[in-house]
Amino acid sequence: MSKSGKKKVVIIGAGFGGLQAVKKLSQNSDLDITVIDKKNHHLFQPLLYQVATAVLSPADIAIPTRSLVGESKNVTVVLGEATKIDTANKTVYFQNTSTNYDYLILSAGARSSYFGNDQWAQHTIGLKNLKDALKIRHKLLISFEKAELSGDPEIAKSLLNYVIIGGGPTGVELAGSIAELSHQIIRDEFHSIDPALSKITLIEAAPRLLMAFSPSLGDFAKHRLEKRGVEVLTGTRVVNIDEKGVHLEGKTIHSETVIWAAGVQANAIAATLGAPLDRSGRVMVDEFCNIEGHPEVFVIGDIANYTKGLERPLPGVSPVAMQQGRYVAALIKNDLKNKKRKSFHYIDKGSMATIGRTDAVAEVGFLKMKGFFGWLAWLFVHLFYQVGFKNKITILITWVWSYIAFSAEARVIQDEVSADKD
Repeated sequence: MSKSGKKKVVIIGAGFGGLQAVKKLSQNSDLDITVIDKKNHHLFQPLLYQVATAVLSPADIAIPTRSLVGESKNVTVVLGEATKIDTANKTVYFQNTSTNYDYLILSAGARSSYFGNDQWAQHTIGLKNLKDALKIRHKLLISFEKAELSGDPEIAKSLLNYVIIGGGPTGVELAGSIAELSHQIIRDEFHSIDPALSKITLIEAAPRLLMAFSPSLGDFAKHRLEKRGVEVLTGTRVVNIDEKGVHLEGKTIHSETVIWAAGVQANAIAATLGAPLDRSGRVMVDEFCNIEGHPEVFVIGDIANYTKGLERPLPGVSPVAMQQGRYVAALIKNDLKNKKRKSFHYIDKGSMATIGRTDAVAEVGFLKMKGFFGWLAWLFVHLFYQVGFKNKITILITWVWSYIAFSAEARVIQDEVSADKD
């Protein structure tokens, strides 16, 4: 209970789930809400790859958290990293202080997982936040400049060799966008090298790309990427990554730019709950998104393992987090009215991934779209769910101009940024 006598809700993480929760809960003046996040902004992660490949600027997909909830008098935003949760005493520790709660919503997201090979992190770049995206962009743009100045075809060849590990939506979108950038957009801007000679390799351990999609759409994505000049290696396991490049079984791909899009694990704070975790460190939750024995603690989004009534856990995608955020907010409101709880039910609105200009795949139930119509659907959905009217407009204008001029205008090379592995 807060000093004002109101029930106190603490929300850790201002991602898709946390933002939906705070927006719904802020409408209730009987609640005192604190949002804790180590970033000062809400990030539209599905478009991170476009920042990485110089199509969009960071401000196009990030909006300050305070500007989204600052007008709500019962919401306090704290810039800090939550490090520990004491469920017995209903306390969250962050920075050098702590706060109590009556209800806790943990929506801290996920980080890159190297499947027990954490040493690979120093030789790769993930794509989980703006730091990662800017580091990828820096590596890409600098590689072209270094190759132009090298005067040595072999050095240039090495510099223009890019490897992406992971054939899910992120890997597919990155591969297609890098191919578009190097093979078409900037091809005529260099004179000593031909950027179109860049080699992009996409590696996936599973038998096909986009395993969450129907096989026909995964095959379509592979065909379209190969048509764009991407070498796609499916059913291929990475055995090591070091300063030389990526080592496969019987083959080594020498590369200075290796991007990791293969796996994720829950934020480390999940382990402090004392609740059961799955192999990826995600918190096992019940049908109300609670941990066992604590009806006041909710875990949602990428950090949660929700399997109730399902064959497999819900995927770590934004629609899941958003629906859980709204559900938990409604449940807390009903708790205050002593209404009986109803279990969470996820409505699958489908999956989609873009391959490049005028090419995407989308799947909603039995409906499958690919090519141009899939691309139009992808554009509409990503604009619709973008947070902030200004961001919608700037992204739309950028996309229209990029389509007409076939350009990527955000190619400003800034000082190198260290990737954030969390």
